[in-house]
Amino acid sequence: MGLLQGASELFPVSSLGHAVIVPSLLHWSFKQSDASFVPFLVLLHLGTATALLILYRHEWVAIIRGFFTAAFRGSIQTDPERLAMLLLVGTIPAAILGVFFETRIKSLFASPYVAAGFLVVNGAMMLGFELLRRRVERGATSHAEREEQFAQAERISFRAAALVGACQALAFFPGISRSGVTIGGGLLAGLRHQEAARFSFLLATPVIAGAGILEVPQLFSSGVPAGEYVAAAILSGLAAYASARFLLRYFRSGRLDPYGWYCVAAGLLSLALLTLNL
Repeated sequence: MGLLQGASELFPVSSLGHAVIVPSLLHWSFKQSDASFVPFLVLLHLGTATALLILYRHEWVAIIRGFFTAAFRGSIQTDPERLAMLLLVGTIPAAILGVFFETRIKSLFASPYVAAGFLVVNGAMMLGFELLRRRVERGATSHAEREEQFAQAERISFRAAALVGACQALAFFPGISRSGVTIGGGLLAGLRHQEAARFSFLLATPVIAGAGILEVPQLFSSGVPAGEYVAAAILSGLAAYASARFLLRYFRSGRLDPYGWYCVAAGLLSLALLTLNL
């Protein structure tokens, strides 16, 4: 589970959807409805967040410094300060949804059928994001003009950051990929693919950390094998680090389409197999 979550969290294929579907398909002993299941998944996500903090450690130092500098000064003057505030705006939608709809969201984690269905929806969204992106690109007459149309993460508007944050909030539904919808939202906001992936990975870190503060203490108070769970989180972090390095290279020229088709196929196949298992 640690390797599965870490490898699939940053790929736009929904680690949560896979974590809900795969145990049912393989007839593993634990239940997605167990009280410790969600805290365990959050612990695995903390492994991912740690990998992202290591990968972007220099940027996070500048972002944190920029946040406090801009807050005390009352104005934004540098790119790190602007990026810090953009990340703050992008985090708000997921934080609000997580606080007010926590119980309803958790109830969806118990159904692999729901996760498989949302996986199909996730794939359709990936394909839709790329279709809209191509329409914008077709309006440019040259490669240089296309490049000029798209900005770096620090240059997008606060409204665009809120749009990406709203997309991230959809990832609470099992089967909807956090990285997929935030990268797609970044494309709609005018980012290059590589910059959209970078903004997505930075935006994921505070949301995961916040969920960890709320959920992980419940895990260690329920008598679970803490050593095994921590080992799983470490494996998740190692897999996530390798995935992030790969994806940042991939999105220099790659697109979301292959992952979109994978999610549609995987979701439909999972629904068929789950039905046959009945």
